[in-house]
Amino acid sequence: MDTDQLVHFRRIAELSSFTKAAEQLGMSQPALSRSIQRLEDEVGQPLFDRKTRTVDLTDAGVLFRGRAEHMILLLEDTKAELKDDGERGRVRVGAIPTIAPFFLPDLLRQFVVAHAQAQIIVIEETTDELMKRVRQGEVDLAILALPIPGRYLEVTPLFDEELSLVVPVDHDLVAQETIHLSDVERLPFVLLNEAHCLSDNVTSFCQQRGFQPVVIERTSQLMTVQELVALGHGVSMIPAMSRKRDASNNRVYRSISGNPPKRTVAMVWNPYRFESKLVHRFRDFVQQYAKSFEAS
Repeated sequence: MDTDQLVHFRRIAELSSFTKAAEQLGMSQPALSRSIQRLEDEVGQPLFDRKTRTVDLTDAGVLFRGRAEHMILLLEDTKAELKDDGERGRVRVGAIPTIAPFFLPDLLRQFVVAHAQAQIIVIEETTDELMKRVRQGEVDLAILALPIPGRYLEVTPLFDEELSLVVPVDHDLVAQETIHLSDVERLPFVLLNEAHCLSDNVTSFCQQRGFQPVVIERTSQLMTVQELVALGHGVSMIPAMSRKRDASNNRVYRSISGNPPKRTVAMVWNPYRFESKLVHRFRDFVQQYAKSFEAS
């Protein structure tokens, strides 16, 4: 068997479809089918249960998938280590949607200035998906918000940031000099979908202080949350990095007095994977950049 066959097998297993896999791999479906047939002939077992609309892994395919992933990652690590000069190469950085558009752009611009031959690939996904990709070696490091579920991963906190209350510009709370949590506990909330950890941050903060926020709407985009608040659908809590970049005049941000809600932004990576000199430099750069970002 060769590396291409392993890659072909992995993509079909991920997509449960020869057609979709062929499209992503940039090859014809018959050519892909021949590649898998040769692989199955070599291992002496059918790896896929071919159905009308989908394909499933056989028991042998499930076993082979784990071995194939290991072999592919081992080959990729070996190639990367042999070519490693600290300047050329690829860095795959993941970030959740409530961090990526605010934290990454300037960070990446500054890093590329110092490492012009580096290729930076950004993957914006939910926490669960990024954790999966970090574990599997598909992402070199990810910028997330604590708490981070999962073992055998290295986690470095970068900074804390306040979650500010955001209300419509004509809301009664705008006129108050001091806003207490009791002022908002009965108000309707607009939050992100439950897949986003920011919703967990907000909900956990409220629950720890004795009330469950009344969520009347959920959406998948932070900007949509802000727009819905501006339209009077409810209130929300927004990270400082988003608040600082919001130029709208239709909503107002206020700090909650006492111990305001916060989240901790952190970097996570897999210490059991090979780390190139370039990835190591990028990781160090993220830590240094986070210090100035926190102060800005």
